[in-house]
Amino acid sequence: MKPGLNIVKVGGAVVEDAASLAAFLNSFAGLGRASILVHGGGRRATKVAGALGVASSMIAGRRVTSAQMLDVAVMVYSGVGKQIAAGLQSRGLSAVSLCGADLAMVRSHRRPPVEVDGLGTVDYGYVGDVDRVDSAVLSCLIGRGVVPVLAPLSFDGKSLLNTNADTIASCAAMALSSDFDVTLIYCFEHRGVLRDLSDEASLIPHIHAADFEDLKASGTIGCGMLPKISNAVSAVSAGVSRVVICRFDSLGEGTIIER
Repeated sequence: MKPGLNIVKVGGAVVEDAASLAAFLNSFAGLGRASILVHGGGRRATKVAGALGVASSMIAGRRVTSAQMLDVAVMVYSGVGKQIAAGLQSRGLSAVSLCGADLAMVRSHRRPPVEVDGLGTVDYGYVGDVDRVDSAVLSCLIGRGVVPVLAPLSFDGKSLLNTNADTIASCAAMALSSDFDVTLIYCFEHRGVLRDLSDEASLIPHIHAADFEDLKASGTIGCGMLPKISNAVSAVSAGVSRVVICRFDSLGEGTIIER
């Protein structure tokens, strides 16, 4: 039987609020099995960029990253990672804050210009698409009882690239699924995937991979949720045991994504 492993991705809205972050860290510390934490921080990066006079934009739910915006992202995400690692240490967990360049753990290539429906060709700038995650490095850390805290930054062999945190979490889950029974958890400020964002009772408890295109076409899944569901479907299709999208203080209780 494979040992159990949680890979938990927490979004930027939770990281922005001290009380929400504390509640999340308490929930994470209570999971009771080996875990990896992948964090966002895009909202804080946008705020800091604005204060510095650096333009920031999103297209189809993904950030466009100029050279200046990459500098802001590296600065902000590094700080967020250290803050989270400190919070885990204070709760009795051994944690280390890392990014994709550390031990070349998350290798990527710069995304070429791509066609986006209704928008034509889009150049996302210094954005990385993941090629591989070094599962051996992560397994080594996990085996020593350490919680890796991963920033949404990958490495192309020469420089850092801004990379979607949902994607890093999904790729890490897929890379580790051959050796671990992996549960991938995406947590944010809602109970899960909602039919109506203004109504927490409209939770969709289960989504099968075959339902994704219909939900997207109907508008039930909006731009911000698209990367999560897309990565969740890829993960379960590649052998990850299950994916859960849930509220930050109720890890594991939300929308379950299944094959």
